[in-house]
Parts: sequence; C-alpha cells; structure tokens
Amino acid sequence: MSLSQDIPNPISQLDLILERDVFLRTLIRELSGTLQEIVGLEEAAGFISVVGQAMGDQINSSYKSALNVSNLSREEVAQVLVDLKKRIQGDFYIIEEDDEKIVFGNRVCPFAEKVIDRPSMCMMTSNVFGSITANNLGYAKVELQETIAEGDESCRVVVYLKLTEDAEDAEGREYFKA
Repeated sequence: MSLSQDIPNPISQLDLILERDVFLRTLIRELSGTLQEIVGLEEAAGFISVVGQAMGDQINSSYKSALNVSNLSREEVAQVLVDLKKRIQGDFYIIEEDDEKIVFGNRVCPFAEKVIDRPSMCMMTSNVFGSITANNLGYAKVELQETIAEGDESCRVVVYLKLTEDAEDAEGREYFKA
C-alpha cells in the first residue's frame, strides 16, 4: 500500500535538524573519525590531505578564471583564502601579512561543531591554503597553530611564503608549485 501524495505524511512533519549541509558535515566527520580510529591521526590527515590538494587545485582554477589572471599576487592569494572560507561559512580574517608570511585568524569553522575532536579535518584548510599559495607564489608552509578541532576557541593559521628560519622552525606542511 502506498501513501497518496494528497495525504500528509507524519514522518515528513517531524522536527529534525537534517538537511544537506548537516548531512554532509556529519558524513565528513564520521569518515575522518573512522580514519583516525583505524589508521591513526597522522595517516587520516594524509588521506584528507589528498582530497584537500584536489579541492585546492579546483578552487585556485576557479578564482584565477573568474579574475581572468594566470597567477594571483600575494595580496590576491590572501583575499582569495579569506573569501573562499567566507563562502563556505567560515570566518577567516587576516591578522598579519608581509612578504614572508600571512597569519590568519578564524572564529567559525565551516564544519561547525562537527570538527570537534577531528583535527584531521583541518588538513582541508592546510592543503587548500597550501596548494593555492604554492601554485601562485611558488612555495608555502602551513602551520596550524591553534584549531577549534583541538579545543581552541578560534583558529590561528600561518602560511609561510618563503623558506625563512621561522618557517623552518614551524611545525607544518610544505607545498611547492606543481
């Protein structure tokens, strides 16, 4: 027996917080959690890094195409990184910017509460920021100094643009122009 489209379905009237955004953020949280449990945090971060690299390449191409440029300047890279996070409901902003590094702050993770205890998900930020920066400026090292995923109130992300002594001393991932 099938329900007629004219008869209201009581199931569809339930007050549930379930829509595409929550579903996809939960999916990513559960995938990263499963990876962290099965292969460990470092390996999970590696797998997520591969996805982040591909996404970074796609996003980089989209911005360069929309701006009709073959390469982004340092200033444009910084603006693009802030803009892309705002578009996915993050709240990144520039704390400091010079020829050697760009320091970002963030008050809201695009994954919202789903990122808590899932530091491997931060590899999306590291790889997207690193790949866009390196592909335009030649080099990047991304250091995730503070993250909401690890219990901090906000994020602090440093993107080193040159291999300086500070960059060498930083714990982070390096990215090079493809």
